[in-house]
Amino acid sequence: MNIAEIKRIIQDQERERNNLFTTEKIIEREAGKERALNAFRYPNIFAVLGVRRCGKSVFSWLCLRDRKYGCINFDDETLYGIKAKGLNLVLKSFYELYGTDLEYIILDEIQNVAGWELFANRLRRTKKVIITGSNSNLLSGELATHLTGRYIDFTLFPFSYREFLIYNDVSLEELKSYEYSTDTSAIAEKMLEEYIANGGFPEAYKFGRDIIKPIFGDIVTKDVVRRHKIKNIVAIEALAKYLTSNFSNEISYNKLKNIFDIKKVNTIKNYVTYLRESHLIFILERFSFKLKQQVIAPKKVYCIDNGIINAISFKATEGVGKLIENLVAVELLRRKSYWHRNCEIYYWKDHRQREVDFVLKEGPLVKELVQVCYDIGDFNTKERELKSLIKASKELSCNNLLVITWDYEGKEEFKGKEIKFIPLWKWLLQNSQ
Repeated sequence: MNIAEIKRIIQDQERERNNLFTTEKIIEREAGKERALNAFRYPNIFAVLGVRRCGKSVFSWLCLRDRKYGCINFDDETLYGIKAKGLNLVLKSFYELYGTDLEYIILDEIQNVAGWELFANRLRRTKKVIITGSNSNLLSGELATHLTGRYIDFTLFPFSYREFLIYNDVSLEELKSYEYSTDTSAIAEKMLEEYIANGGFPEAYKFGRDIIKPIFGDIVTKDVVRRHKIKNIVAIEALAKYLTSNFSNEISYNKLKNIFDIKKVNTIKNYVTYLRESHLIFILERFSFKLKQQVIAPKKVYCIDNGIINAISFKATEGVGKLIENLVAVELLRRKSYWHRNCEIYYWKDHRQREVDFVLKEGPLVKELVQVCYDIGDFNTKERELKSLIKASKELSCNNLLVITWDYEGKEEFKGKEIKFIPLWKWLLQNSQ
């Protein structure tokens, strides 16, 4: 590939980008661009990670909207096969197009270029660099060795409920101002039902829910099968669908090995790791003060987006309760990535099968216990959930107890402990910064 071809590709992509900003509805992401700009106080790299099609490219463009920058997206079929040595031609193309004083450069989906790490390390010494990637393992290996302390990374998620409302021209300020009115609750719950059904992928709002299946296919094919050169494609595709369909449930590697008739448990562990690195799923460990117990206990699996669940799951129904639990899990991970980097998230379960959905820990202390209960009006359900919460509260020495419901709000005392109840929509609107 010569410099003329690369310049043409850069210009074509720039025209597409400019057209997007003039014809499409673009909103600011709540992750904010301050973190990116702070990364540029020194010759650092700002790495934007996240699941495919969650908006990493647009977020990067918004960060540098008021600055002159060069950008190239390597998730382009015309660039497939480009080698690390070809990246010098990319830099020369930027200079010829934008001038040698160019300060900012975006390398989009850079993981598609083998050996890109040394180029990025050299580039960041004189330029402000944003790299994006659909794999959480992007910053491992050689780049991490060379860039220790010289990059800032964070994971971007699909649209939150707050961003979904903004995109749909619903005022967050008005919802918060009139949060106790019946009309406000009705609007918030109606929009929440749509968000639970469609998820947070921006393209789902533009093209409809039919676009979600191709996004799922690209994640598995491009970010898992192709990246890791997996030969047993049938098994990895089936596993991806199985884990997506079994969201909010416990899994074990041995059970998965038997289900898919795979000889070695390490193969299953690797497959699950690859799906986690693609951000399609994530795994929560069972909380224990003993590390060995965390390692051997079953894990809980969650899917990155409810839209994928509704599009892919081959189960007839999991019930709205499980979908809400998945939504809360994703939101907790989002808040951890955007604002609370030191927060650790687990679930809790004892030998009597009493369970608390989420344990939030910072440092040595458990800061909050969160239970998700859709049908709080059912006496037996409510009593079971609260008993589990109280048991965990005593065992983990935490009195900050929260139950996320569909529409009930209040405070109650149960077995000597105060428990807060909050509707899901209101919890999702909370200022988490």
